Amino acid sequence: AFQKQGHSARVLSPEEAEKLAKDQVLVSEFKQLKLEKEAQKNWDLFYKRNSTNFFKDRHWTTREFQELKACREFTDQKLTILEAGCGVGNCLFPLLEEDMNIFAYACDFSPRAVEYVKKNALYSTERCKVFQCDLTKDDLLDSIPADSVDVVTLIFVLSAIHPDKMHLVLRNIYKVLKPGKCVLFRDYGLYDHAMLRFKSGSKLGENFYVRQDGTRSYFFTEEFLSQLFKAEGYEQVVNEYVHRETVNRKEDLCVPRVFLQSKFQKP
Repeated sequence: AFQKQGHSARVLSPEEAEKLAKDQVLVSEFKQLKLEKEAQKNWDLFYKRNSTNFFKDRHWTTREFQELKACREFTDQKLTILEAGCGVGNCLFPLLEEDMNIFAYACDFSPRAVEYVKKNALYSTERCKVFQCDLTKDDLLDSIPADSVDVVTLIFVLSAIHPDKMHLVLRNIYKVLKPGKCVLFRDYGLYDHAMLRFKSGSKLGENFYVRQDGTRSYFFTEEFLSQLFKAEGYEQVVNEYVHRETVNRKEDLCVPRVFLQSKFQKP
């Protein structure tokens, strides 16, 4: 798969542009309120159906581990990280395995996902503390001391939250992050293949859709994300699109993936 990074959004084909232009009917307000109310239940059911099999372990060696090295003032410095929205630990456990000098806080919206993390053979209370948390309303200070975290990872999490509440997550994280330290962000970018696959009747708002299982997904523009973080007091370090092409040889398909990969710092 080829990959390139930069500040230009993906250019749609005429067919794709026409499809998106036609799809303007929004899900009813009643159903939208129901989805918001049942968000936790829908994610819990997602993990019940898929247990720990849905996401592959994310060995983010090329990026996150380099970032963690860069955060250190000396080689074996102990780092405290927070994985906000840890799922079943696909990112958490590879991190703990590859870097022995990390203590990790990890939280997730879904109580079931948190239980899977606790049942993992690699889970150790000496090296991590996992807890259930709705980042839009549960205060992280109840579980983590203020200004104590070196790195926060926010990976494919913010897209699942209603755009009106995203700022609450960033405000919450800000309180536990040390001054001068960073949030590492990766999530769906505008015109990602997943956005173009939604059928008519799935649209909740601009760049915001609901899947068949009731979970939701937002697709970020560089500008929107930048404004969101800056409004909560963060400084932008890096914020750019990652364009990838995933090749499905069996079906002879070339699928355009778009992500936003960013780093924002607490002054």
